[in-house]
Amino acid sequence: MGVYTDTNEYPSPISPTRLFKALVLDAHNLIPKLLPQAVKSIELIQGDGGAGSIKQYNFVEGGQVKIVKNRVDQMNEDTFTYNYTLIEGEALKDKFASIAHEIKFEATPDGGSINKITNKYYSKDDIELNEEEIKVGKEKVLGIYKVVETYLLQNPHVYA
Repeated sequence: MGVYTDTNEYPSPISPTRLFKALVLDAHNLIPKLLPQAVKSIELIQGDGGAGSIKQYNFVEGGQVKIVKNRVDQMNEDTFTYNYTLIEGEALKDKFASIAHEIKFEATPDGGSINKITNKYYSKDDIELNEEEIKVGKEKVLGIYKVVETYLLQNPHVYA
């Protein structure tokens, strides 16, 4: 099994507190509301939402991915860190055993944040990883992030 690690940083005008509340704590309500054309629902299928919990993302019919299951590895509201692992679903294809995500929202002096994301792709056997496929997946996730960020900019009282 090989591991490919990718790290990125994204600046945001939104505070870590609001981003964490929207993208982590209330994602199951907010993301299907903002992206009904893509995400049908997000369900907690095991646990209480904290470490060890399993969340299932259900996507609308007709897409390449129907479901993905994520295991919450760590969630810390004080440090705005959230680690989870994609453990099941079509997004893994037959190439990945799992994909681990480590997210940290850090405050900036202007009231915004720097969002640090590390992704670790654990490949099955000796399969070659296609960086273009990884890039497409990251762009989809970043697209969700940008939709939420735009919503928060347009609604400054939400998650304040």
